[in-house]
Amino acid sequence: MRIHALLLITLFTTPLIGADKKTDQHSPSEALKAEALAKRPRVPGRLAVTLRDRKKTSAGQIQERTRRVEWNAAETAVIICDMWNGHYCLLAAQRVDAMAPRMNRVITAARAHGVLIIHAPSGCMDVYEKTAHRWRMKLAPVSKTPIPLMGWCYRDPQREPELPVDVSKQPCDDPVVGKAVRRFSKQHDAIKITGFDGVSHNGQEIFNVLKREGIRNVVLMGVHTNMCVLGRPFGIRQMVRLGFNVALARDLTDAMYDPREAPFVSHTRGTELVVEHIETYWCASLLGRDLTRVVPGSADTKSSKK
Repeated sequence: MRIHALLLITLFTTPLIGADKKTDQHSPSEALKAEALAKRPRVPGRLAVTLRDRKKTSAGQIQERTRRVEWNAAETAVIICDMWNGHYCLLAAQRVDAMAPRMNRVITAARAHGVLIIHAPSGCMDVYEKTAHRWRMKLAPVSKTPIPLMGWCYRDPQREPELPVDVSKQPCDDPVVGKAVRRFSKQHDAIKITGFDGVSHNGQEIFNVLKREGIRNVVLMGVHTNMCVLGRPFGIRQMVRLGFNVALARDLTDAMYDPREAPFVSHTRGTELVVEHIETYWCASLLGRDLTRVVPGSADTKSSKK
């Protein structure tokens, strides 16, 4: 797993580091800066969320449990991880193609309820450099993190065992696997970036905005569950360690896994096993639909109630 993480970091981020540094030398226009600094309204409304996690019983068995909670929409953020417009693994790219429109419908509804949306297509920041969405992240005041940020969060053997799917030999499930070369340039076009959304793959920038916006709840969605969703500087491991209330959107994610490798189950079951691992050792999961509705009456101000 560590080898594949290093490959991902090198393959998917290194080519863009120089570009990011180059464009950082330029300041935004006054109009762009004004749009980037526009304050997101923090509206009333509570999301009705059903969380699923897994806990050890006194007998040492892992038991699934669910609980219903209410989150203030204005204190909730969605981070979309690496939903690129292409991938060297063709079946992985096809699954993203199918997922992206569903994801866009969820974030459209969540955004309308007051949820903050952050797009994190790693290694593609140059594409968004001249947008207010990118500058919204870069111009946020720096906040001190409670722990040192990690550029990649590897598995902590003291907290979690090995992941349940073996990708040490081959993570791609194509019949014939092509070269692991970059085949993407930006986020998938089906996922719209608009309004008060932000764009960043930088852990510090994302932390700055989450603190500025008073975010307490962070939902991760995107790909790949056993790699970037866990390990990125804005991924589950780091967000949990930073003290946020974190959840995984389990129906809006996908693992990299080849059924020809252990535990020799279907790709769908392999993704489910990774989700169950996260529910056991890191955070709860939810369904995308939980982000699309608020508790009736909770979105009203006192003056608007009859």
